[in-house]
Amino acid sequence: MKSFGSKPWMLPQPVLIIGTYDKDGKPNAMNAAWGGTWDMHEIMISLSSHKTTDNLTVNNEFTVAFATRDTMVAADYVGIVSGRNTADKMERTGWTAEKAPNVNAPLFKEFPMTMECRVKEKLYESETGCYLIAEVVDIQCDEQYLDADGQPDVERMQIITYDPVHHGYIELGKTVGKAFADGKKLK
Repeated sequence: MKSFGSKPWMLPQPVLIIGTYDKDGKPNAMNAAWGGTWDMHEIMISLSSHKTTDNLTVNNEFTVAFATRDTMVAADYVGIVSGRNTADKMERTGWTAEKAPNVNAPLFKEFPMTMECRVKEKLYESETGCYLIAEVVDIQCDEQYLDADGQPDVERMQIITYDPVHHGYIELGKTVGKAFADGKKLK
């Protein structure tokens, strides 16, 4: 075994696109990788200080979309360019924003699945950022990404994950087993 010291290499890391409105109702998006499930109906995202965190002080509702192979270039762009400094940031992505059905936040139509969220709590808030705990109000999924059983088909979405080791994006692959079932073979 080779030691690499302490690094935030939790694998895989999601490529989350956080959608917010500013005080004038203009859509903004950022790329975040440090997020996950908090509870049965809640998520957690670690955010440093961004236009998004500014927007969340005005309006505590937002969306979370999962970046895909097709949205990767623009998803990376919203992670390296600040809405504080680039007025036409969203126009450059080519994404189509519409108001989410259940929260006051933009839903970007190019993504197969989007979570509509509401901030419940900000932990360790400082000038450098916070940990955001949010209630999942609803999940919107484009019908072309539903399985025969009417549930989201994650494989079909071509979702990407962030590789913090090599600073790359990797497309998620094929299903290899059945959770809460395959392990029963060892009982």
